[in-house]
Amino acid sequence: MKEFVCGPLSDLRVIEMGTLLAGPFCGQLLGDLGAEVIKIEPPNQGDPLRMWGQEKANGKSLWWPVVARNKKSITLDMRQSEGQALLQELVAKADFLLENFRPGTLEKWGCGYDELAKINPRLIMIRVSGYGQTGPYSSRAGFGAVGEAMGGLRYVVGDPTTPPSRVGISIGDSLAATFACVGALSALHYREKTGRGQVVDSAIYEAVLNMMESLITEFDKTGYIRERTGAILPNVAPSNVYPTSDGSMVLIAGNQDTVFSRLTKAMGRPELAQDPDYATHLARGRNQKALDDLIGAWTRTYTPTDLLNLMNESGVPAGLIYRAPDMLNDPHFAAREAIVSVPHPDFGELKMQNVAPKLSETPGSIRSPSPALGQHNDEVFLELLGVEAGRYAALKTRKVI
Repeated sequence: MKEFVCGPLSDLRVIEMGTLLAGPFCGQLLGDLGAEVIKIEPPNQGDPLRMWGQEKANGKSLWWPVVARNKKSITLDMRQSEGQALLQELVAKADFLLENFRPGTLEKWGCGYDELAKINPRLIMIRVSGYGQTGPYSSRAGFGAVGEAMGGLRYVVGDPTTPPSRVGISIGDSLAATFACVGALSALHYREKTGRGQVVDSAIYEAVLNMMESLITEFDKTGYIRERTGAILPNVAPSNVYPTSDGSMVLIAGNQDTVFSRLTKAMGRPELAQDPDYATHLARGRNQKALDDLIGAWTRTYTPTDLLNLMNESGVPAGLIYRAPDMLNDPHFAAREAIVSVPHPDFGELKMQNVAPKLSETPGSIRSPSPALGQHNDEVFLELLGVEAGRYAALKTRKVI
């Protein structure tokens, strides 16, 4: 097996199971930081994400190349006993097993943590699910959207005049995957001290819940329930999107007292910083609508470029509402290589987001494009596991791989 040499996790091996996003995004994060990620997919079928995505090129998913970068693909039918045996052979040579099946699925296949830990006591099993591995809801099907609703996010997203909105991305799945990655690296640190692996249990609804700031505490102590507020942050002003002369919008965040003072000087209205209605954070919060209207009337007299230049010169945080074209044309994105071009056998050059965060000594990287289904079967089964040629041929005939 060729060892990856890029990234702080380059000496670690991940066996990735499961489909779609919550588990595979965790695998992407680990792979971006150098881990060897061997993705298991059903034979002749693969991960459904290979066909997902709002837009396609040549009939192929443009979502899959992002989430499957830096991974190797093997096929394995886990419903057959021989597939379960091969997984156990892989586990003996792995640091992590990552899965996002409904709880109980691996146990049904005889591959629960208790069984696998007997083979490899150092194994860290990363489990991502809708409701977690325990509790009365654990056996339910749990998609990211349901976790976002249960965790409190959906209720507070959108305009107050409309029903709850979707954020626009699969944020519940991605948050659960990110928390799973944090848990995996924490478990790795513990293993370095003790030699023992453990289970990382990341539930989508709990990952969302942990991002909800003081929502629970506010209700607990005051009975306050957060509502949808659209573009504003209630009682924090000014912090909003404001119109410009060409009809586009610029976000300005001038809610801190010193920043608000600088904003008023830029507006040619320094007296506003001393006005009792706006002089303090609490006063601006009480008069948020009137202040936003006043600022909006002023911003309408500027083009976006002139307004942003004035805000930057004045030390007031401001920015455009970016879309993909804006990101691709922005010099800051370019200077930090936030977006890179990745050679891909199906698409030529593919632009996608780079690895984050950036590490000064052991940076991660995109080392390989998304693999074809079963592209690494020979490498993994013949070279890594040492499966004998006759057995390998029989496994293919029986469609185990």
